[in-house]
This record gives sequence, structure tokens and C-alpha cells, in this order.
Amino acid sequence: MTWEIQLLESPAVTRSPRSTKALLVCLAAVAALTAMDLGSKHWALDRLSEPSSRGADPVCEPDQFGRIAPQRAQTRPIVLIDGYLEFRYAENCGAAFGFMRDMPSIVRKGVFYVAAAGAVLLLLWMFVTGRGGTLFALSVPLIIAGALGNFVDRVRLGYVVDFVRFHLNDRWAYPTFNVADVWITVGVAFILIEGFIDGKREKRAKAEATP
Repeated sequence: MTWEIQLLESPAVTRSPRSTKALLVCLAAVAALTAMDLGSKHWALDRLSEPSSRGADPVCEPDQFGRIAPQRAQTRPIVLIDGYLEFRYAENCGAAFGFMRDMPSIVRKGVFYVAAAGAVLLLLWMFVTGRGGTLFALSVPLIIAGALGNFVDRVRLGYVVDFVRFHLNDRWAYPTFNVADVWITVGVAFILIEGFIDGKREKRAKAEATP
């Protein structure tokens, strides 16, 4: 099946496997998106942080008071919109938006590695076998690149570098995130939108078939 998949095609329709060309385009997109994420994190490490002698050893392990010492010290943040948006260095020992950060290191690593490998393999299998429509096809490289970008951070640093911070004059702040989190969020949104569209199509088809 070619890359041009009908957006509103019913999920019940039998699909042929996607072409080798489509797979190569997908993998090239994964490489480009992953490079963008890792490049942004390298920039954040260089511009928004500096070495610190107070880092936890081992990395991301809490002390006797349950606190996790950062590996690097924050430098002056870069303010984009005063009082609302800035680039500020943060270390995430958990999943997206800090989820699971307080769990034991061995549990976190096991969950992260298995989940990342399982998600990548499942998405690639679904892509190659022709599952989903256009939005699903677009979501695959986004989600895989996001998972790979954060996975690389966990392997090389022991934590994930976050640096995008939304806040309301510091009275409220959204969890600090990174480019990989954006890729994953947009990819999941594409899947949800396609599922909603397919669901509406199915309901309409059933209503039209009812005498």
C-alpha cells in the first residue's frame, strides 16, 4: 500500500502492508526527530546548567530524607515570555512530567526499558502491516522518536533533561518538559483524533444501514 492512505478510511477495511518506501520515510523521520530532540537537550546542558559536586551517587537515588540531588546545577534561565514561558534546566528521574520519579531506580529502569522497547516494536509492526490511517502513520515516527530521545538520555545520563517551563508568575507551573515529550504528545493526539473520526464514521455507517 502506498504512503497516501485515506484519512477517513474505516478501520474495518482490510489493508495491505505499507511499502518499503513508506517504511524508509518513517525511519528517516524518526532519525531527524530524534536528532532534533537530542540536539535541544545538548544545548540545554551547555547553556542552562553547569557541573555540580553535589550530585547524587548513584544517579537519581534519594538520600535518607527522600530527596534527589541534581547532577548539574541550574544557571540563569532564558526568559522567552516574562512571567509565562522560559527555558530552565531540570532533571527528570521519572517518566513524562516526572511520573514515577520517586520509585526505586531498578524498578524505574525496568519499566522504562521494557515499555520503550515494547512501544517501538508494536508501533513499527502496526505501521509495516498497514494498520491505521494517515494520522496514525504520522504519529508513529513522532512517538518512536520521543521514546528513543528520552531512552538515550536515561542510558547516557541516568535521567532525562527537561527545559521548557510554562508558569504563571511562578504561582503555578506546568511540569517542565522537553522536545521528546512534545513529539509523544502530538503523536498520541493524532491517534486519538483518528480514533474519534473512525468512531464517528462507524456510527454513521450503522445508522445508515439501519432500516
